[in-house]
Amino acid sequence: MLDLIIKNGKCYIDGQLKNQDIGIKDGLIQSIGEISDEAKEILNAEGQTVLPGCIDTQTHFREPGSTDTEDLHSGSRAAIAGGITGVFEMPNTNPPTSTKLEFQKKLDLAKNRMYCNYAFYFGATADNANELVDLENLEGCCGIKLFAGSSTGNLLVAEEKDIEKVFQSSSKVVAVHSEDEQILNKNKKLIKSGDVHSHAIWRSEECAISSTRRIVKIAERYNKKAHILHITTKQEVDFLSQHKGNITFEITPQHLTIYAPDCYDKLGTYAQMNPPLRDKSHYDRLWYGVKNNLNDTIGSDHAPHLKINKDKEYPNSPSGMPGVQTLMPVMLNHVNDGKLSLSQLINLVCENPVKIFGIKNKGFIKEGFDADFTVVDMDKTIEIKNENIESKCGWSPFNGFKFKGKPVATIINGKIKMKNGEIIGEPSGKPIRFI
Repeated sequence: MLDLIIKNGKCYIDGQLKNQDIGIKDGLIQSIGEISDEAKEILNAEGQTVLPGCIDTQTHFREPGSTDTEDLHSGSRAAIAGGITGVFEMPNTNPPTSTKLEFQKKLDLAKNRMYCNYAFYFGATADNANELVDLENLEGCCGIKLFAGSSTGNLLVAEEKDIEKVFQSSSKVVAVHSEDEQILNKNKKLIKSGDVHSHAIWRSEECAISSTRRIVKIAERYNKKAHILHITTKQEVDFLSQHKGNITFEITPQHLTIYAPDCYDKLGTYAQMNPPLRDKSHYDRLWYGVKNNLNDTIGSDHAPHLKINKDKEYPNSPSGMPGVQTLMPVMLNHVNDGKLSLSQLINLVCENPVKIFGIKNKGFIKEGFDADFTVVDMDKTIEIKNENIESKCGWSPFNGFKFKGKPVATIINGKIKMKNGEIIGEPSGKPIRFI
C-alpha cells in the first residue's frame, strides 16, 4: 500500500504539465501515471498544479543569537506556509557558523525542529581557510557564504588577498554578498540621518559592480564556482551575462516587484535592505535578465527584523525584510502577468539550484526522487496580511498586496505539512543531501 497518492493534478514533468497521478511510499516517488493502488492518504489536486518542491536558496533564520526575531522552527513554518519545501540558511548568526563545531551545533538545533528540509552555508572569515577544506563531506552543507561588504552580523572578508584564500580553499560553491567595503566606508558621508532614500546612494551602483567584477576575476583565476547573491544593478546584469559557466547569480522577488523611490515613500525603513532597492531603470534590467534566462536562481533573502528595530530612525534601523513565505505568491503572480513562464520559474527555484549546488534527488518529479512537492492554484488570489505571516517578525513588505497564484499544499518527504494555509503535524524536515 502506498503512503500517499496525489490525484487529478496537472503535474510539472519533463518541462510540461501532464495529467498524472503520483504515488509516494517511504518518502520517495514510487510511481507516476494512472494509479489504482490503495493508499493511506489521497490528495485531490483537481484544478491545481503540482510542482517539484521549490527551494529558497537564501534565508536568514537568525538562530543562534537573535531568536527573538526568528528561529529555525518559526522560519521553517514560514517556508512551508509559502510552499517552500527546502531552504539554504545563512551563517551570519551569533556566534557565526564559521567552524565545523558551530556547524554541527546548527545541525543539532535543526533536528526535529524544522518543518522544511534544510541545508546551511558555512561562513567564510578572513582567517578560517583551514576550516573550508573537505566541506563536500559535511552533512547538510550547501556552500560557503562570503560577505565582501559588511551587512548584518560580523562576517566580513573585505581584503582581496583574504577573498582569494577563501576561493583557493573552497571545494563548494562560494555564495557572495557582493558590495565593496572600501566604497561603503568612503560613501558613509552620503548617509542622511532620517532619510532612508539615501540608503541606495550610500550602497551605490559602483559599490555593487566594483565588488562583483573583483569576485568574478578571482573565481575565474582559480577556476572555482561563485554564486553572486541578490543582484540589484543593470551594470551587474550586463557584466554577469558575459561571464557564465562557473559564475551564477540570484535576483530576489522584492527587486522584481518594488523599486525606488516609491518603495521608500510608502514603506520607509521597512524597504531598507542590503544591497538596496533601486530605481526603475535597474528593476527593468533585472526583468530583462529574468526574461532572457540570464540569472540562475530566485532567492528571497529572507532577513527578518522586529518592528521595534525597523521603526528606528535611519540609519540606526537594520537592513532586511522577510520573504520566504511570499517568494512563491509573488513569483506566481508574475507568471500570471506573463512576465516569465512557469517553466522559467521552475528552473529558478527547482532545477537550477539542483545543478548549481549538486543537490541529490530533488528538483524534479521523477520516480525514485524525494517526494517534495509545491502544489499551487494558479487561479486563486491571495492577499498578504501581516497577521498571517508565520515569521516571528510579524510583517511583510507586501502587506495588503494581492497576488494571483497561491500555494495550497506543501509536501515534505512524502508527508502533507501544509494544506490550505494550515500547518499540519510535527516538524519532519531533514538535511538536504549533496552529490
